Amino acid sequence: MATTSDPASPFIGHVNLADPRLGAAVLSATDDFFADKDRLLDPAPAAYIAGKFDEHGKWMDGWESRRRRDPGYDWCVIRLARAGRILGVDIDTSFFTGNYPAAASLQACRVAGEPDASADWREILPAVALTGNAHHFHAIADAGVWTHLRLNMFPDGGIARLRVYGQVELAAASGPVDLASVLNGARVVGTNGSGYGPPINMLMPWKGQNMSDAWETRRRREPGFDWAIVAFAVPARVERIEIDTAFHKGNYPAQCAVHAASLPRGLPDAAVIASAIHWPALLPATPMRADSVQVFEGGALAEFGPISHVRVDMIPDGGISRLRIIGRPA
Repeated sequence: MATTSDPASPFIGHVNLADPRLGAAVLSATDDFFADKDRLLDPAPAAYIAGKFDEHGKWMDGWESRRRRDPGYDWCVIRLARAGRILGVDIDTSFFTGNYPAAASLQACRVAGEPDASADWREILPAVALTGNAHHFHAIADAGVWTHLRLNMFPDGGIARLRVYGQVELAAASGPVDLASVLNGARVVGTNGSGYGPPINMLMPWKGQNMSDAWETRRRREPGFDWAIVAFAVPARVERIEIDTAFHKGNYPAQCAVHAASLPRGLPDAAVIASAIHWPALLPATPMRADSVQVFEGGALAEFGPISHVRVDMIPDGGISRLRIIGRPA
C-alpha cells in the first residue's frame, strides 16, 4: 500500500503546535503496546509497510494501544511547542482500518512546567466519531491559550497522526524579534498558490533543509507574479528583512518585493487579501540571487510606522526558503 499525503488542510496557514521540530512532545500515555506514542506527532505523513511486524504484532505508523478488556479508555498527554490558541485539529487515522477508535476528544490545560494531578483540564473538543483511514478536521471554538493537550480515544485503538493548528502567543520582548516566525505568532493569511511547498514553510525557525522545505510555486505561463500575505502577532516597526533562497539554484525568483500595511486587529482574512493590492512597498522589487541570504536594512527599506501585515511578491515565480523580518513590537 502506498504512503498517504496530508491533504490540503482548512488550517493550512497556521502552525502545527504539535510539531516536535518546534519542541512539542508526547509526555505519557495509558498504553502504547502496539505502536509507540511518539509516532503520533511525526511531521511526515503516515505510511504503511506491508509485511512489517515487530514483537507485538503488525507495525503501524502511529499510536496504537492494545485491546481493552476492562472499563475505561486510553489517552495521552502532549506538550505543545509553545503556549498558543488552538484554531483547529486533524485527527488522522490513515491506514487504521479495523483498529481505529470509535471516537476521540481533546482536553487542554495551561501550566508552567508539566501537568500533574492538580492540572485543570478543560474540554475543547467533545467526543467526535472517527472512521478508518481518514483525516478528521475539527475547528476549535475555545479562545483559551493552552500549553498541553490530552487526547482521549474511546475505548482503545490507533491514531496515525495528530495535527494541532493554531497561533503561538507572542512572549514579551525587550529587543528586536523575528516578526515573521511562527514561534512569534506569525501566520499566512493567503496566497495565490503553493505548487511545491506552502508559504508557511518560509516562517519556520530552523534553516531550510532542502528545496522542498520552502515556499515554491509552479512555473508561471501567464502575466503576473506570485504572492503570499503574512500577518504579525502584533504591530511592529521593521528594521531588517532577510530573504533566503537556499537550495533554489535554477528556480529562485528574478525579483522579490515586500509591501506592508497597518490594519485593524480582527479584520477578516478576505478583507485583508482584498486590500493588499493597494499596499505601498516596504522593499521595492529587487533582483534576487540563487541559493543565498539577501539582507535589506537602513535605506533599502521605505520609512514606515508600525505595520501588522506584509505581502511578499515573487516576480514572476520561483522559491523562497525562509523569510526573516526583524523588528520591534510597537
